[in-house]
Amino acid sequence: MQIDETDRHILKALSDDARRSVAELGRQLGLARSTVQARLERMERAGIIEGYTLRLGAAARPAVRATVLLTLEPRSEPEVLKRLSAMTEVDAVHTTSGRYDLMVQMSSATTEAINDALDRIVAARGVRSTESLIHLSTKLDRRG
Repeated sequence: MQIDETDRHILKALSDDARRSVAELGRQLGLARSTVQARLERMERAGIIEGYTLRLGAAARPAVRATVLLTLEPRSEPEVLKRLSAMTEVDAVHTTSGRYDLMVQMSSATTEAINDALDRIVAARGVRSTESLIHLSTKLDRRG
């Protein structure tokens, strides 16, 4: 499905404040409420909008965040993913191109908890090597 300029305006308005009502979106964008509702439903059906969610502020997020880059042994990805999915510190896992196979995003309240989680990752069967990056501050965040 192609999205047009009107759809982009709706998505931008929702990314700024997903709690806006359909009527308020219509008023802001100069569209009928029914037009906005129909476009939202179309974008939801097409998978452009997967849901509406709460985004925690810095005061509610875990204090320590890290990215871990993993190189895996051949054919070990399913086993490693199973282990990572069982770890509460793991927020997301992405496959990557280049010299690393997986990028793991982690968070926890303490550096000790991150360190313990890193030890468990390094010890996992199928993990050949890791590189850990502790996040110090966020300079830009455009996640919607």
